[in-house]
Amino acid sequence: MRILYHQPLSPFSRKVRLALKEKGLDFELRVERVWERRPEFLALNPAGQVPVMVEPDGKPYADSMAIVEFLDEVYPDRRLIGFDPESRAETRRLVAWFDQKFYAEVTLNLVFEKVNKRFYGLGNPDSGAIRVGKQLIGVHLDYIAELSERRRWLAGDEFGLADIAAASHLSCIDYLGDVPWDAHPRAKDWYVRVKSRPSFRPLLGDHVAGMPPPPQYADLDF
Repeated sequence: MRILYHQPLSPFSRKVRLALKEKGLDFELRVERVWERRPEFLALNPAGQVPVMVEPDGKPYADSMAIVEFLDEVYPDRRLIGFDPESRAETRRLVAWFDQKFYAEVTLNLVFEKVNKRFYGLGNPDSGAIRVGKQLIGVHLDYIAELSERRRWLAGDEFGLADIAAASHLSCIDYLGDVPWDAHPRAKDWYVRVKSRPSFRPLLGDHVAGMPPPPQYADLDF
């Protein structure tokens, strides 16, 4: 059985979970407490980060983009990165936007401050960082709205990795109740379409101990 080591509110783990589900591949989820730095886990990924996917033959693969690229090559029946050079370039550009820019400006300032610091024992959340994250998320929601107005999905006509990456980050923020959906209805319409996909539903059952999500998190018609 394929194994995926993950953290529930890791957007990079969620990206791989969604990709595996979209491709119809079976896997077992294992929560990894990365702050414990288990030698067995470090042997799989010396960087000590999730996600790590271990294939049925025992070979480990680390880094969310490397894993999804691997899956798209080995299981090409359901392409997530595009069917031609132009669409693949645009998909990779948008994935980088969310995994780098959105992550630095929003995810780190909200999820890291509110959740990860607690588990790493790094003290109280930085209210200034949280304020910055809440201010900057609107820019990204406007960009999602702009893209979804011009295209059926973020990178083009087909649902793919750009949508998965964006939704993976936003779903973590949504778990905290920090996405101002009412102020960004066009981005919300796109997210509702993503949220209603069968691949997304297991994420809606995630729970972090001592931090329950708001009611709308699991509501498909929020």
